[in-house]
Amino acid sequence: MGKRLFLIVMDSVGIGEMPDAHLYGDAGSNTLAAVCASPRLDIPCLRGLGLFNIDGVTCGDSVPKPLAAYARMAMKSPGKDTTTGHWELAGVILDKAFPTFPGGFPEEVINALQQVTGRGILCNKPYSGTKVIADYGARHMETGALIVYTSADSVLQIAAHENIIPPGELYRICTQAREIMRGELGVGRIIARPFEGAHPFRRTANRHDFSLAPPDTMLDYLLGANLECIGVGKIPDIFAGKGISRAVASANNREGMLEVKHLLREDFTGLCFVNLVDFDMLYGHRNDTDGYAQALTDFDRELREIPGMMRPGDLLIITADHGCDPSTPSTDHSREYVPMLALGHGVKPGVNLGTRESFADVAAAAQEYFGLPIRTHGKSFLP
Repeated sequence: MGKRLFLIVMDSVGIGEMPDAHLYGDAGSNTLAAVCASPRLDIPCLRGLGLFNIDGVTCGDSVPKPLAAYARMAMKSPGKDTTTGHWELAGVILDKAFPTFPGGFPEEVINALQQVTGRGILCNKPYSGTKVIADYGARHMETGALIVYTSADSVLQIAAHENIIPPGELYRICTQAREIMRGELGVGRIIARPFEGAHPFRRTANRHDFSLAPPDTMLDYLLGANLECIGVGKIPDIFAGKGISRAVASANNREGMLEVKHLLREDFTGLCFVNLVDFDMLYGHRNDTDGYAQALTDFDRELREIPGMMRPGDLLIITADHGCDPSTPSTDHSREYVPMLALGHGVKPGVNLGTRESFADVAAAAQEYFGLPIRTHGKSFLP
């Protein structure tokens, strides 16, 4: 049986501000500490692996003998968004941050969108995703105009009611927007945000991300070595399908973890790369600390089965891509260190791997684990 690496990203589970957090308006952000203050947090499995032993983590109770090797990782790329975080985990360090549009998109973008879609544009400013459909949903229903908005991240989001613009048509519109948003306008992601209902409107599970295609990542190098690269959840979207041999859909954290368990029972050789989006999408962005704590508690319960399902030779890495502190006034991502917990083949339990200079150390470790030359950024922690 071949080697298998399971890489699970707890989307937005940061563990404290980075030294440059103030430059992003994130001084004092600490997602894990905020969630630890909730009575709904119960994560014995993560604690046992060593989450609270990580350097700089001041909340929770450490354990004397962690079951995993552990570290905190700094983001070397400028930014604090999903695309930047995941690309860096896969070995790409950006020289320049993806563009953001805190004042809304320029007239040239709006005119181009109107021209290619034949529809009007509503909003065009930074907005909460749930509030924007509450405020503009009725007018959208009356006019058929697209609700276009952004956030502090490098995104252009388009919301539309599924009865007015079916998801397939909305995806086509987002593909057209992706063609417009290139070069200096090249946001990390165009996001389709379908919704349904009426007063209140509700977002559906038919979200779809249209990312820029990354340069070559560890995914390409693993695939080039005839290893399988399975993307679970929004991983295929984040990498625009590049370097992915199999895409596995999941609508939420629970489905994502069920897919991990299915794949643990499969015979494959290669990488299973998983994104668990609920922490960020449902709770971090909505400043719901208790909901975030419950989501971590639920994840921990699912996680408890995983070590016992691993085969000799398997490697499990659990990490995150940025922060999203639900206790701050901001509803946006936060510039934070992220945890790294490694368990399985070639990993000595209880080793403190300190503070890693880059998320890309995960990519380097993955390539070394599979016996490949390290062709990305990063330094492997496996030795």
